[in-house]
Amino acid sequence: MIMEKQSENGKIVIVSFNDSFLAKSLITKLAEYDIKAMFAHADIKELEKYAGGMELVVLFLSEELETAPESLVYIKDIVQDRSLGLILIGEEAQYELIKRIIPETAVTDMFTRPLDIDRLIKRVRGYLDENTGEKRKKTVLIVDDDITYMRTVYEWLKDTYHVGMASNGVQAISYLAKNKADLILLDYEMPVANGPQVLSMLKNDSETGQIPVMFLTGHGDRDSVLSVIGLSPVDYLLKTIDKNSLLDKLEAFFA
Repeated sequence: MIMEKQSENGKIVIVSFNDSFLAKSLITKLAEYDIKAMFAHADIKELEKYAGGMELVVLFLSEELETAPESLVYIKDIVQDRSLGLILIGEEAQYELIKRIIPETAVTDMFTRPLDIDRLIKRVRGYLDENTGEKRKKTVLIVDDDITYMRTVYEWLKDTYHVGMASNGVQAISYLAKNKADLILLDYEMPVANGPQVLSMLKNDSETGQIPVMFLTGHGDRDSVLSVIGLSPVDYLLKTIDKNSLLDKLEAFFA
């Protein structure tokens, strides 16, 4: 499990399968722009040291990548679980190979050799400007046992927000143990633990109790609305809501 933990380590982790001179010189170059970065070998135990403080991973590809698929899976998992940026540096053939493990949707950018380091620095600075501090994308967690509907909402939101998904309350709590969420879209009707029960669990935890929740429901009758309002969600949305209306709702909420 990747634990969310405050760390004094750099926000950018430069990862290489070997002691790459170029990788380490990139750290020096970033320091000229007051950007702190740390170097790590593509080894799970070493990467775990920096997991809590990562905001961007820069991965140098090399011939050794086929020998450590478990490290690539770990990087894929942490990037996707925490909505981190991932920049790859390598040859086109290496990129084609790595796509078997790390999907293209998880890759922020790809730089081929010979490396244009000034363009890379510009891309890193741009990513940090857009995704950290006050300008960072908000994170929305969708909790719904209807996988098809959840993936539809994910597609609607992914270009504007970091989006997490959980199909039940246990998965939601597990996600929130590792990730920060700015809003939860919570299905009202789920098996085992329904929306109100999940909300109660979240409210009783000091780490999740303050996260705002919007209920998603298929029922718009008066009794259903009143029962939900009594749980103090920030809003109550019918599942018939369309993409633009949902985006407008979220934009208004975060504004």
